[in-house]
Amino acid sequence: MKGSLIIVGFFAMGVLAGLFHIVPSETANSGISFYALCALMFCVGLSVGNNPQTIKNFRSLNPRLAFLPVMTILGTVCASALVSVLLSNRSAADCMAVGAGFGYYSLSSIFITEYKGAELGTVALLSNIIREMITLLCAPLLVRWFGNLAPISAGGATTMDTTLPIIVRYAGQEFAVVSIFHGFVIDFSVPFLVTFFCSF
Repeated sequence: MKGSLIIVGFFAMGVLAGLFHIVPSETANSGISFYALCALMFCVGLSVGNNPQTIKNFRSLNPRLAFLPVMTILGTVCASALVSVLLSNRSAADCMAVGAGFGYYSLSSIFITEYKGAELGTVALLSNIIREMITLLCAPLLVRWFGNLAPISAGGATTMDTTLPIIVRYAGQEFAVVSIFHGFVIDFSVPFLVTFFCSF
């Protein structure tokens, strides 16, 4: 929760810096976000490759639960496409690109800004932060109403890091491996799916 509030705080500072022209507009349009994205992708790869526990966790996973990230992806993308029916100014591809961030706000919002502009990138940032915050705040209710896998699916890409402690606390320690596997697969899918939907 604290991490999400910090991100929202930096986003608000960026908005204020833009409104009051604290940062020159030439800096914002200089392509620096592309280099930030490259650095972020490198750090993601480093963190995944540097964790020897990842392979061990995958080997102990129940084969049936391997389908959970697939169902999360399908459910999110289909729901995002349905939302486009309510938004006359946005195409189904735009909405699916936002949904395909799966809570990975730092990566997906930069991709979407690069491909579709700052407006949709901002929507993606807020949408994905809200997804993470809902998981953090509503995990006990999700477990009670929909079962132990619900907060994992709701957490999307965040289930291997920021939402993992709250998932383990309310769903149980035995779901830690499922949560890490789910987050890893969703994390890996984000750059491919977001760029795919942005290409339309």
